[in-house]
Amino acid sequence: MAKADRLERMDIRRADLEDEYRDALIAALKVTAAGAWGLFDHQQDKVARAKVAPVLAELADLAETIDDLRHDLAMEPFALHAEFIAARGPVASSAVGEPKQAAAWLQRPDLKR
Repeated sequence: MAKADRLERMDIRRADLEDEYRDALIAALKVTAAGAWGLFDHQQDKVARAKVAPVLAELADLAETIDDLRHDLAMEPFALHAEFIAARGPVASSAVGEPKQAAAWLQRPDLKR
């Protein structure tokens, strides 16, 4: 019974952290959708990188803790963070800008509240 209780507490903690991650990502996406660049690192600008570094560090720390809990619970890795990281970096000159990309991300069903 103790193991089941421990697993239940871990799963509740995981769910709470995933909600915290989503909230932090949504807040960052809203700032980007309003016109701030740097979250997706399209331009690889040092100043923009410095501005979003704390947000990215928070997201990475949360994702690492979530993945550790998911591993202990025999669950798949946290896909949302992996997808976000994959969406960052240089893009073709014809790609949409970061504000439009952030607005599109805000429309994702897994980010709706």
